Amino acid sequence: MKTTNHQMATIAPDTIENAGRRTFLEAGIAAGAGLLLGLRIGPVPAADTGHAGTAPAAAATFAPNAFVRIGTDDTVTVIVKHLEMGQGTFTGLPTLVAEELDAAWDQIRAEGAPADATRYNNLLWGSAQGTGGSTALANSYDQLRKAGAAARQMLVAAAAQRWQVPAAEVQVKDGVISHHAGHSARFGELAEAAARLTVPTEVRLKDPAQFKLIGQPGLHRTDGPSKTDGSALFTQDVRLPGLLTALVVHPPRFGARVKRIHDTEARAIPGVERIAEIPSGVAIIARDFWTARRAQDTLRVDWDETDAMTEGTAEILARYRELAKSPGAIARQDGDVDAALAGAAQVIEAEYSVPYLAHAAMEPMNCVIEPTDHGIRVWNGEQFQTGDQAALAKVFELAPEQIEIRMLFAGGSFGRRANPASDYLIEAAHCYLALRARLPVKLQWTREDDMRAGWYRPLYLHRIRAGIDSKGRPVAWDQRIVGQSIIAGSAFEPMLITDGVDQTSVEGAANLPYAVPHFRLDLHSPQLPVPVQWWRSVGSTHTAFAGECMIDELAVAAGQDPVAYRLRLLKNHPRHLGVLKLAAEKAGWGQSLPKGRGRGVAVHESFGTTVAQVAEVTVRKGGQFRVDRVVIAVDCGLAVNPDVIRAQMEGGMGFGLSAALLGEIRIEQGSVIQSNFHDYQILRIDRMPEVEVHIVPSAQPPTGVGEPATPVIAPAVANALFAVTGQRLRSLPLRLSP
Repeated sequence: MKTTNHQMATIAPDTIENAGRRTFLEAGIAAGAGLLLGLRIGPVPAADTGHAGTAPAAAATFAPNAFVRIGTDDTVTVIVKHLEMGQGTFTGLPTLVAEELDAAWDQIRAEGAPADATRYNNLLWGSAQGTGGSTALANSYDQLRKAGAAARQMLVAAAAQRWQVPAAEVQVKDGVISHHAGHSARFGELAEAAARLTVPTEVRLKDPAQFKLIGQPGLHRTDGPSKTDGSALFTQDVRLPGLLTALVVHPPRFGARVKRIHDTEARAIPGVERIAEIPSGVAIIARDFWTARRAQDTLRVDWDETDAMTEGTAEILARYRELAKSPGAIARQDGDVDAALAGAAQVIEAEYSVPYLAHAAMEPMNCVIEPTDHGIRVWNGEQFQTGDQAALAKVFELAPEQIEIRMLFAGGSFGRRANPASDYLIEAAHCYLALRARLPVKLQWTREDDMRAGWYRPLYLHRIRAGIDSKGRPVAWDQRIVGQSIIAGSAFEPMLITDGVDQTSVEGAANLPYAVPHFRLDLHSPQLPVPVQWWRSVGSTHTAFAGECMIDELAVAAGQDPVAYRLRLLKNHPRHLGVLKLAAEKAGWGQSLPKGRGRGVAVHESFGTTVAQVAEVTVRKGGQFRVDRVVIAVDCGLAVNPDVIRAQMEGGMGFGLSAALLGEIRIEQGSVIQSNFHDYQILRIDRMPEVEVHIVPSAQPPTGVGEPATPVIAPAVANALFAVTGQRLRSLPLRLSP
């Protein structure tokens, strides 16, 4: 990727103003839902290079809906509609365009799209724009290939006209257009002529056998250079004239409200501009972060705790166990489970539980809001544009199109930034309004805010009874899940809650792949004041743990090898079989290990991608253990960027391993106990195991890789620990008895 000396972490005022005055000659193409193509005339402005967040500028005549822009300086800019939060969208999606365009990879740049669901919607979500559910590449695959193919066709036509040769004789390779008669030109030389042509309504895509970039390792990430040299733009880097910083004092207990503010001392601190009550707490707005932080430490608030939560984790678990004694809403029912259990040769019963978890992204929540002549501009690592636009429009009493969102890079998210209530953006809006001045405001959460005032992966309890026959085959499976709904009360409720069942609570369990003739799954969704939302891999974070641990228990009860047992029950699921066989083979399953060392296996499908993992652990005296090695096999359809897939398998597994070994948000009397990384620890590099990733070759359409590795590791490690110690660990985080 080309870089320039103009890549700056600070946004200058003239850059912001000039962004709205650029003009381009753009053309439209309806070659897929929401697909338009634009060819830019003139060099790429400096502000457009090397970072997310600069929206494609409005053209004088046409709507700015381009996915492809080609400058006279030969730069190909791909407008990416999905947030880059480390998972590789700014590399994976441009690969699709570059492939069909036959561009050289070093001329490709990526740029974040503006918030506009009419043009940049997630095709798998309908009319909404956003990133999540491992859908970015899957929904863009055909769309962006068509955009690249259309641009190529226009460049070829322009060359054919200029050289007076048949278009069929024009060749394109690595960004160079040529003809055997000796003609040659780079993209930039033909950009202006190509942009004046009629945009094709039909394009021809390459046969996969012709791919030169898709499926090939070694493509450097487009966001790599700017993140290496510090020029990449995150919300924290935004500097605007008059910018103030806002911190918020949040209630110590869920459900508490402000009663009285004691702010005399805090107001006296030089640089404190305003202290005001807002719906989520007390806002402190100051000239910089440290002034606001000093005022935050000085401020005292009396809280009305009339409706505050007083329960803790222990009480919640006790309540869940009571609920688990009675039937819940039916999520799936096959056959006669009760009769099958009564006739089973053996019935195995187990309870599994997982705790509340924080997302703990390295960049805590933050957001910049500034006034414009037409409404409000938001600078943010933006994950859910459509929902956030609507929520902010309501707060500001504006139309959604008056809320302009500049999508910046995000320092992680794991689902947190796609908050169903737009919580921290609305909080930023209230801080801006509380200032009572038309000045930009940056809301900044501290790590303590992130831990204690955030939104969490729910605590879940599973009760499973499974019966096997005399040959060890499962004949019945009865599973009950208890846990808060992350969908209830949100805009997604009509789509994702059916007959009282939150589909995200039961995903990964309702579609259990193993052959069990009699199956029942039901759900309780108790309401609690603890704010909850999706966390990387959503329902599979807990359903994979319970399901894969129970299958392992059935294999042991049947006296059969855990891998062989699974293979017999997965005959109708070829992708599961493929990854399971591959992971077992590469891990040396069945080979002897030294004393104190053991292997465990798990396989799970989420978001259309199937992953198997074999974990090797070493157990030491006193209940100490280490995960030494993890072998991962993944079937994600066509592997567009093998290096990105490997990175996401490694990182997703590491994220899940962190939760399996360390992750736990504990609540006491309605308050979160953890406050920072000293008491909510994450996996450090010295505890990261050796990791091998093996990708199953496939010609099927690509599926997501950002989340599917995360839920598989916890059951694989738990099963490995059983193999060594004989202890069944049924709750997370995993802790062996001495």
